[in-house]
Amino acid sequence: MRLALFDLDNTLLAGDSDFLWGQFLIEQGCVDREIYERENLRFYEAYKAGTLDIHEFCRFSFAPLAGNEPAVLLAWRERFVAEKIAPIVAPLAPALLEKHRRQGDHLLITTATNRFVTEPIARLLGVDTLIATDPEIVNGHYTGQVAGLPNFQAGKVVRLEQWIAEQGEPVEHLSFYSDSHNDLPLLERADLPVVVDADARLLAVAGQRGWRSISLRSEIEAS
Repeated sequence: MRLALFDLDNTLLAGDSDFLWGQFLIEQGCVDREIYERENLRFYEAYKAGTLDIHEFCRFSFAPLAGNEPAVLLAWRERFVAEKIAPIVAPLAPALLEKHRRQGDHLLITTATNRFVTEPIARLLGVDTLIATDPEIVNGHYTGQVAGLPNFQAGKVVRLEQWIAEQGEPVEHLSFYSDSHNDLPLLERADLPVVVDADARLLAVAGQRGWRSISLRSEIEAS
């Protein structure tokens, strides 16, 4: 099996779906604007700095899931994907995904953003396999807790290895595309690490290690 792995936020998307979902909730008036906007930004800045406490963030971001009925959440999510996500699919992302399909690779999106938000985005991009941080569901309702290991930093490697083991098929080659230094553990695991519209810290590492650097937002490669 040949695997082509893709981070989602700021890689296949020219933006961050987790942060935008928080902003969308504020627009819907279902959270306290002042508090939620401040905390949403604080967590996003911590993520970019590499200091995010993923469990603290999950408690924050899953609270609206637990506090609203599933039917309401699904209606919000449908609007969110149409209004906020479809317009920010990176222009060259579909062509890259199609290239790997033609090569016979198994496409997989791996993201720290929770499954509720990202499942329809993966469908929008035509990618069937998604590894994401999973909110806990009990009796059809979200509890506000995380289920299992968050798919973040080194957790992405653990979750991927679990998925591979479940397939019962050896991996002959693994490509991984990401924008973030938070994904260094998985980039180091890949046979072909590719940085995409990378943050400054990741771009510096890529330069030191000779990793390919590309942009999915323009026709011009970063290097």
